[in-house]
Amino acid sequence: MTTLQALVLGIVQGITEFLPISSSGHLVLLERIWHIQGSGLLFVTLLHVGTLAAVLFAMKDDVMTLLRNPFSWTGRMILVALIPTAIVGAVFEEFFEHLFQNPVTVGFEFVITGVVLWWIDTITTGHKELEDVKPTDALWIGTLQGAAIIPALSRSGLTIAAGLWRGLDRDTAGRFSFLLSIPAIIGATLVQLDDVFEAPRQALGGLTATTAIVGTLAALVAGYIAVKWTLWLIKRAKMRYFAIYVWALALFVFFDQLFYHHWFPPLW
Repeated sequence: MTTLQALVLGIVQGITEFLPISSSGHLVLLERIWHIQGSGLLFVTLLHVGTLAAVLFAMKDDVMTLLRNPFSWTGRMILVALIPTAIVGAVFEEFFEHLFQNPVTVGFEFVITGVVLWWIDTITTGHKELEDVKPTDALWIGTLQGAAIIPALSRSGLTIAAGLWRGLDRDTAGRFSFLLSIPAIIGATLVQLDDVFEAPRQALGGLTATTAIVGTLAALVAGYIAVKWTLWLIKRAKMRYFAIYVWALALFVFFDQLFYHHWFPPLW
């Protein structure tokens, strides 16, 4: 991996982790196009560390409030939401791993993400704030966060859509989604670190200090901008522009699967 590739992957990870266009889907695309599937698990882990720092910094007021009172109503609803996320991840772990290793359905997943984003702009704004979130709301949001482990399904898109569907106002839906991403990113990072320690040489994948630093910092800066931008866009119901974008990506994937078979497995 070159320094430029590390920079681009870091920027893409930071932006797409929080913009509703699927970070894992974009990383699959870039790794396939650049043929750098062996970039190393440690590098991917560092990208997650960068995005974690980004959301902690961007949401620092909410985070500090939760740290001062971890058993507040919002804190308890985040814990409730994590229950179905963990269950879905554990039950379908092998299925999700198969989709990453053989992304034959990634085009369809981008289509689904686009439909969800287009729908978000049509939802009538509710009035629930963080203290009004109910356990049933949290369970639905957490379930969709679990489903978003599928490569090209957007975690932020699905959780924001679930929040709006359950009557949260647009600002609250975005804030709850990003607060919920913090333990999810921490969990994914810990799992990856465990794999890194089990096979350190393989996890390095040719990673250098320069590419590690560049990728991590790029993910941090891009992630911070993406969090702020997404919260601004949600309030203005402008998600359909991202729907058009992910549908264009889906067309690119389908075109390759149907005619070229250069990057993605054929559809049949």
